[in-house]
Amino acid sequence: MVTLRLARFGAKKRPFYRVVATDSRAKRDGRFLEVLGTYNPLTDPPTVNLKGDRIQYWLSVGAQPSDTVRRLIGSLADQGKPPAEAPAQAG
Repeated sequence: MVTLRLARFGAKKRPFYRVVATDSRAKRDGRFLEVLGTYNPLTDPPTVNLKGDRIQYWLSVGAQPSDTVRRLIGSLADQGKPPAEAPAQAG
């Protein structure tokens, strides 16, 4: 099954995340199918940059978003901004 989740990048105590489509059995930072966007929690406000058309594609073919990715997508939708618009605020 395909999952939409965060893959952690960045240095120690300086997290930076990529939103990726990956096989649910893969490791957190392991092999992935496609990069769908980024999330930087260290900026004020946190920066979210997502490819809305690709996220819609993966959701349409049955991919399951993680709780955090679902929250990031929802926060952009609540603001009335399409996920492809960047940068946007999260939270």
